[in-house]
Amino acid sequence: MVMLFNQFNLPEDVYEIIFATTQQVEVARLLIDEMKVKGGEIGKTEMSLFATALHDGITTETMTNGPFRQKKKVSISYNKRQFYDRILTPMKTMGLIDYDLYKKTYKISEKFNKNMMRIGLMWLQELRKSPLELR
Repeated sequence: MVMLFNQFNLPEDVYEIIFATTQQVEVARLLIDEMKVKGGEIGKTEMSLFATALHDGITTETMTNGPFRQKKKVSISYNKRQFYDRILTPMKTMGLIDYDLYKKTYKISEKFNKNMMRIGLMWLQELRKSPLELR
């Protein structure tokens, strides 16, 4: 997944940096909240039940934008296949979520943070390299 962001207009919410649409942001936030409630780790069956519940539609509270931020009940419905393709798989590949093949569980991970620091170090190394000579 490609993350494009503007350093001068960086959103306050990390989900808004990672995902393109507000619906994806809300679904990713719901997933991480669900995992936090279950101790940061859920099984494959629980993930499937969560995806099915999303497919059927979930009513949740969200904050409204504007000068008076208020909680508002919203119904979110997200296709089960698109959940796996557009939410869960990118979160796994970026290191936000780990999947343990032996225990068959999904776990919230800190690898995303480590990868972002590694990318920053790679950029510093690039800055320190001597320029290539043009022929």
